[in-house]
Amino acid sequence: MTPTSDPATATSLPIGSDADLAWVRHQVRQFAAGIGFGLVQQTKLVTAASELARNTLVHGGGGQAKITPLTNGATPGLQLSFIDTGPGIRDVELAMTAGYTTAGGLGLGLSGAKRLVDEFTIDTKPGEGTVVTLVAWATGAPAARPGAR
Repeated sequence: MTPTSDPATATSLPIGSDADLAWVRHQVRQFAAGIGFGLVQQTKLVTAASELARNTLVHGGGGQAKITPLTNGATPGLQLSFIDTGPGIRDVELAMTAGYTTAGGLGLGLSGAKRLVDEFTIDTKPGEGTVVTLVAWATGAPAARPGAR
């Protein structure tokens, strides 16, 4: 079954300051809780979103986060896209290596975020920007459990 989304329910949030990062985290948690993500899944998704939103601000010079509810049969999910028009990522493979950092951090942002979600893609063009998209499915939602009604 192919996942479906409703563009009318997508929400775009600006990322231009630290205050925006807090708002993105809050909104991701609200969406996740609202469609049936358990507390552990919410925390994983908010952590991934926080890392990617910070990357959008610090490395991409700001941009936006787009939150899109999905369904795959009876299973709800969320797609999050982090979009910037910054310098792009020159070497995605290197950037995805655990421990690699360009900002003096722990180097767990991209690779760490990928480990926390079900699907993860990066579309980047040096000099043009980056879109990082992730998808998480609410496996703990009542409709997602086998035999649930």
